[in-house]
Amino acid sequence: MENRSLPFYYLLLTKDNYDSWSIRVKAILGSQGVWKIVFSGYEVPEDETTLNQGQKDALEKNRKKNQHALLIIHQYLDDSTFKKVANATTSKEVL
Repeated sequence: MENRSLPFYYLLLTKDNYDSWSIRVKAILGSQGVWKIVFSGYEVPEDETTLNQGQKDALEKNRKKNQHALLIIHQYLDDSTFKKVANATTSKEVL
């Protein structure tokens, strides 16, 4: 069977393409349901032991969304840009 899918490529961020790059990455993050966590961020309490189960579940969900967003963003960075943001722990810090 012939594969007729379109080729997929990553548009890496460079010093000259931020505008088009950001539009594409925002669309990808939105399609994956993680744009809000990138845009708004999330709060990590200092003492997680005081959280009730619902709050713990919400925090875990936000952490997973953040990690998913970081994974996507990292795939769209060239090596020199990646090195600049590699220590960021939240997707909001990167963008």
